[in-house]
Amino acid sequence: MAELAARSHAQTTDVLALLQADGLPSLNRQLVGWGEAVLGLQGLQLQRCHDGPAACGCSRTVALQDTEGAALGRLCWQQGELPRGARWQQLLAVMQAWLLRDRQTAALSHQVHALERAERIQRALFAVADMAGSDLEMTELLRIIHEILRGLMYADNLAIVRYDEDRQVLRFMYFVDLVDELTPDAVQEIPLSELDNSLTLAMIRSGEPARGPSEPLREKLGVPRDELLGPDSADWLGVPMVRSGRVRGAIVVQSYDERQRFSAEDEALLSYVAQHILTALERKEARDELEAQVEARTRALNQANQELRLEVQERQRGERLQQALFRIAELSVSTATLEDFYRAVHRVVGELLDARNFYIALLAADGDELVFPYSVDERDAARPPRKLSKGLTEYVLRHGEPLLADRTRIIELAASGEVQSFGSRSVCWLGVPLICDDRTVGVLAVQSYTDEARFSQRDLELLTFVSYHIATGLQRKQAQDSLQQAYQELEQRVADRTRELAATNRELVDQIGERQRIEERLKHQALHDGLTGLPNRRFLLDRLELALMRYRLDHDRGFAVLFVDLDRFKVVNDSVGHLVGDELLKQAATRIQGVIRDSDVVARLGGDEFAILLEDLRDDAAACRVAQSLIEAFADPVRVAGKELFSSASIGITLAHPRYLRAEELLRDADAAMYRAKERGRQRFEVFDERLRAEALRVLDLEGDLRRGLTRGEFEVFLQPIVRMDDRSVTGHEALLRWRHPKRGLLLPDEFLGVAEDIGCLEQMDWLVLDRACQILASGGVRHGYICVNVNARQLRSSDFDRLVLDTLKRHNVAGERVRLEVTEGALLEDPETTRTALLQLREAGVVAQLDDFGTGYSSLSYLHRFPLKAVKIDRSFVAGLLTDEGDSSAAVVRAIVAIAGSLHLEVIAEGIETPAQATRVTELGCVYGQGYWYARPSSAGAVLGVG
Repeated sequence: MAELAARSHAQTTDVLALLQADGLPSLNRQLVGWGEAVLGLQGLQLQRCHDGPAACGCSRTVALQDTEGAALGRLCWQQGELPRGARWQQLLAVMQAWLLRDRQTAALSHQVHALERAERIQRALFAVADMAGSDLEMTELLRIIHEILRGLMYADNLAIVRYDEDRQVLRFMYFVDLVDELTPDAVQEIPLSELDNSLTLAMIRSGEPARGPSEPLREKLGVPRDELLGPDSADWLGVPMVRSGRVRGAIVVQSYDERQRFSAEDEALLSYVAQHILTALERKEARDELEAQVEARTRALNQANQELRLEVQERQRGERLQQALFRIAELSVSTATLEDFYRAVHRVVGELLDARNFYIALLAADGDELVFPYSVDERDAARPPRKLSKGLTEYVLRHGEPLLADRTRIIELAASGEVQSFGSRSVCWLGVPLICDDRTVGVLAVQSYTDEARFSQRDLELLTFVSYHIATGLQRKQAQDSLQQAYQELEQRVADRTRELAATNRELVDQIGERQRIEERLKHQALHDGLTGLPNRRFLLDRLELALMRYRLDHDRGFAVLFVDLDRFKVVNDSVGHLVGDELLKQAATRIQGVIRDSDVVARLGGDEFAILLEDLRDDAAACRVAQSLIEAFADPVRVAGKELFSSASIGITLAHPRYLRAEELLRDADAAMYRAKERGRQRFEVFDERLRAEALRVLDLEGDLRRGLTRGEFEVFLQPIVRMDDRSVTGHEALLRWRHPKRGLLLPDEFLGVAEDIGCLEQMDWLVLDRACQILASGGVRHGYICVNVNARQLRSSDFDRLVLDTLKRHNVAGERVRLEVTEGALLEDPETTRTALLQLREAGVVAQLDDFGTGYSSLSYLHRFPLKAVKIDRSFVAGLLTDEGDSSAAVVRAIVAIAGSLHLEVIAEGIETPAQATRVTELGCVYGQGYWYARPSSAGAVLGVG
């Protein structure tokens, strides 16, 4: 009996383990074996039954209950009778315990699933709420919400609509459908009158969720079938989005598969999620509206700021003009001779406009001859008197009106016989008549020999206005000279009447004293800086002229000019304001004066720039010692308005030399040396030397050669193929500019593009390349593929850039897809809205853009997604780095660029492939297209066309 009990216990344990692990078939098998072991019966068949013997065909049944009497199920058997002894009760107890455990397990499993689903829903709602405050575009936001919803239920076909009951419009903000080919515009507002048969609109108007196949729902909502509104679905579920009792929109999901049906639980879930999505949409729309208002306000403020700046500039211009008129009036009485008067007038005019080439022409007393009492010119050192003829000066005299003429206008006047040339040919000429007593007595003229210095209509108006005062001053000066002569003749008679005029003379002395005080005050204001009290540029130039004159007479009287610029002064102004900046300038002036001698001159040139004239130097090293002392003087912080400000100085030094003829040349070279000091790290000084001079002359020569080269057609277009790397087939070419210099040979872009950009010729060069590329395509030089042309930022900023490109293509009869525009990341972002609009217009005509040197700038996904780009070019630095010690990092960058481009469906072109190893490595990283010397070197357009 003990053995039987042990055996029964062991088998009971095994059976319970099997009952927990297996399903019903295993249960039936184990119950038979277990029953035989416990009860010793043969042919016993047991099974768990919930429906009773009538349903399952069993001959006997026993109901099993838990301790509280709840029915757990029935145990049924077939064949044979079961005894009702102790072992039978044991079997029933075990089975009853097992069934109870089974029900508890099922209940717990259901709770776990419910909690997991609730957690997923909560995470989804958190994600929706979080994205509502992000910078994502509305389309991207709704796409992510769609992905979140698909994780909660079947939602492959989803529509999110906004409903405006007041305006009677509906907008499909998001629409994805695997069967319906209709794709509504996300920004288009559709009148409700066009959607009367829409199931979605009917559900919105009802204000209640709707679920079921399309046809029964239409019958329920009273909506007729409309083929234009898409196919029927096997199951349809829509819930309204309600706020404050009003329907604001709806979310609709559809299923075209009979196996995918929506349940009441799906409806409840979608209704719950819909309100959170509505909240996210409203927050996003409110944020977008706020950003639009901020942007509009910013534009208005910028416009107001621009108008204020123009007003300030106009006032400053008026102040400068007023000061000039005061000085002209002063010169008529303060200068000793007419020559001094003319020279001083030249300086005044030079402060208002470019007057490097300036002369005054007067009619002789007989009216038949033209004399030039004053002339300063870069090319014509002297202007001898001449008989009246047909020069530009005589033209102004004849007509009595100002004349502004460029080279074209001068040629036109010469062709018409109105004028003939005298002296060097000018690029731009400006002359105004000198009128005294309603009679033209002379001409005041300025001229320019370079394109950089051109005169404008504003200069003409300014010089005309000034000319009246100069004519008056000239007349006054001539009268003064005549009066001086008459005074000498009348001196004796005045002496006889001295006693009679003593009282009057005393009054005159008082008046003269007052006038002199006024003149001295005006003179001081004209020659000194109002902020620091230091001499200004004009005072310094006058002293420099005297120092040059003494140096020419005696080379032992050396001198030096120090050009001082405060480092990071703009940061101070921008961060703590101009008032603090002005105080910093005052203290800087004080520290500079504390270093130099009393006999030296320190002047403020403007802004944070100072200049120092050191005279009577024993050696050149003395200037360097002063510069070092100045740098050390700025080492201590400056305390302004309770703040400690640190500033340093960069100093350029120019030493006296016989080559200097004008004071402005000394300042110019000192300025150049100062900029070299800044380039080398700031807080240091540099001396202008022959290398800097040679570099300046080289750049100047290069500028002239470049302008002449553009006129003479010395620039050529070379083409370098862009190939598909797997079969080396040519898919396109890049147009590259080369300069065939008459003396230096073929120059690459690195040798001249920087200078071209500085003098404003880069845009002209890029248009030249586009025109040549279209010529090549039109002539059949490149029969297949495209030619990509580089475009600079200044072109992209032009309002008519797209029109000029299309006009060029139309002029050469070239299809848009044969030309690609290659832009850099920096050019894209200088004026993104204008650039994007132009590129979109060009893309509609077939002209696409590709991004050059990707990876070396911002490398932002936002503009890759925003701008209509066709391809990106990996910078050659990453290709070159693939086979170096930094190969892993370069490979990671290339792999990332390829992945980004692939996700945006952009072509990837690797630049600078020069070896087969580089080509293999780039191909392994996923690049399809390549360009470089390994495939082909750039060849001239003439070679491509077979003419060179």
